[in-house]
Amino acid sequence: MMKKQLLLWAALALLAGCAVNPVTGKSELSLVSEQQELAIGAEQYAPARQSQGGDYTVDQELTAYVSQVGQRLAAVSDRKLPYEFKVLNSSVPNAWALPGGKITINRGLLTELQNEAELAAVLGHEIVHAAAGHGAQSISKGMLLQAGAMGVAIATEGTSYASLAQMGTGLGAQLITQKYGRDAERESDYYGMQYMVRAGYDPQAAVTLQQTFVRLAEGKQQDWISGLFASHPPSQERVQNNIAESAKLPRGGDLGVERYRAKVAHLLQTKPAYKVYDDGRKALANGDLAGAGRLARQAIALEPREGHFYALLGDVEQKSQRPQQALTQYDKAISLNPNFFNYYLQRGKVEEQLNLAGKAQADLERSVALLPTADAYYLLGKLAQKAGRLNDAKDYYAKVAGSQGEVGQQAYGTLVDLDLKENPGKYVEVRAGEDNQGRILAQVINPTPRDIGNIVLIIQVRDSAGRVQQVQRNLVGKVSAGTQQFFDLGLAGQMSKAQLKSLQAVIARAEVVR
Repeated sequence: MMKKQLLLWAALALLAGCAVNPVTGKSELSLVSEQQELAIGAEQYAPARQSQGGDYTVDQELTAYVSQVGQRLAAVSDRKLPYEFKVLNSSVPNAWALPGGKITINRGLLTELQNEAELAAVLGHEIVHAAAGHGAQSISKGMLLQAGAMGVAIATEGTSYASLAQMGTGLGAQLITQKYGRDAERESDYYGMQYMVRAGYDPQAAVTLQQTFVRLAEGKQQDWISGLFASHPPSQERVQNNIAESAKLPRGGDLGVERYRAKVAHLLQTKPAYKVYDDGRKALANGDLAGAGRLARQAIALEPREGHFYALLGDVEQKSQRPQQALTQYDKAISLNPNFFNYYLQRGKVEEQLNLAGKAQADLERSVALLPTADAYYLLGKLAQKAGRLNDAKDYYAKVAGSQGEVGQQAYGTLVDLDLKENPGKYVEVRAGEDNQGRILAQVINPTPRDIGNIVLIIQVRDSAGRVQQVQRNLVGKVSAGTQQFFDLGLAGQMSKAQLKSLQAVIARAEVVR
């Protein structure tokens, strides 16, 4: 029965959600409207960029140039969208597109391209992903999977399902890291070359670009594998397809070699600074504070206008227990780039440690406005708790409590400390029933990171006239964190079969016990 319902749901979705792809002309499943695509792109674009290093701000002319090339291609695309193009401040060679035409390319990829036509090949490929709705198609498929999961949940009513909280980009993170299928990649290669020709570029650059990618993949260069290749896997098949298509297209066209070299000159000149910075980040992660500080200063000497370099030095000072020096470095980073979340987050951490509550509050709020993170919400909860604003504190902790990692556990535990007495049913689950020995038991489940005791239950049953009868039970002992216990309610032989069917247990009181 359930299988038939799911098949019927899918059939109805196919009938209601078919649309003509503006790029390919094919009829395809689409459960996401264009208005939804635009909304998803607009909502996810900024936080997705924040989560991957933020915008590259040192050379604004470079971003303007990339945008100019992108708009030249967008003007000849088969679908008019509010296309945007940004350069991300990341050494990882990558590029991605969100629904609605929101596109990025990392500075790490720009330093590897040879000419403007290769840049056009990258951007044209991403434009096709947006124009052909490949991201929206992935969302549509996900909706079908969710519908299937919903059917299973209904069919297995009574099963407990946990809701996982996601911080930051959420859907955007999934869309930019997804691995497109072969058909989507073929379409983006093929129509991207068409767009190159329409915009006046030499399509042969799409061939040389793919040849480079295959060579780098065969060399197993880790930065490429973790970047562009993770979502856009290269292959000899794609190279051959591009060669065959290039042979059918008009020869010649703009390569833009000198123009491209002029525009990326500063980026190439400062590439060593970012290599030193990346090494400094690795040193810091490995606990080498002296090495990280030395590398941060080297990077600053090579490119004094990059905020990331000062933020690295601030992180070194913070871990070295020199908070005032750390604040100085974060101040400098923010003065150079006032729109990156992590500078405010790290400065807010130091200010909270120094009991500068007002400044910490402002910085942490600015941080979550740019990118919501568990660390920032947890610290906002601590500030609210110290100030006696317990409802605000509980709201902040609740945002973090479902997230993975140590901070999520800390927030969950503190939330239980603050809220358990007032709302025990939110944290402790209780079931009641008869076992095979005729005993009436309560099963108390404690998923929290705190030991819980002094538990009071209200046992409810209906009599033959339908009236609700209640009895209170005080449970002796505790239920340890992350465990469950069975308690004999002492009601054996006191209920009819009809009453047992109506048996319910409600938790009236519980406390954290140390």
